[in-house]
Amino acid sequence: MNHNNPLPVTQEQFFDRRLESVPAARGFAARVLAIWGVQECVEDVLLCVSELATNALRYGVPAGRGFLVRLTVPDGVLRVEVHDSGDGRPEVRHPSEDEEAGRGLMLVGEVAEKWGVGERWPGKIVWCEFTIGPLEMR
Repeated sequence: MNHNNPLPVTQEQFFDRRLESVPAARGFAARVLAIWGVQECVEDVLLCVSELATNALRYGVPAGRGFLVRLTVPDGVLRVEVHDSGDGRPEVRHPSEDEEAGRGLMLVGEVAEKWGVGERWPGKIVWCEFTIGPLEMR
């Protein structure tokens, strides 16, 4: 790898409050992972991006606002963050088998190594992490 021109370890993109923003956020994450050369856990990362973006749209983005997706790789840990400006705190639900919705954070908790909620004003940051190793080793 050319160390004179290192890969940026943070990439982010803002998305409007529209249903099309969920697949757009997933596409953004897929492009970043490809640029970074990340091959492990790609489907799990993309699932988490989809679920966190969907939750932001359903519960966290007031009318006229949007959400930010940020991917970072400090110290070999891939961190996915979704920033929104809505009130409330996300909760893991355990829906019955016949319920279609409500499984997002439960899925994130199953595939990510860690996840949580951070503070921002206004709103919150919902994040998850995956250990992938340093980008320079790719």
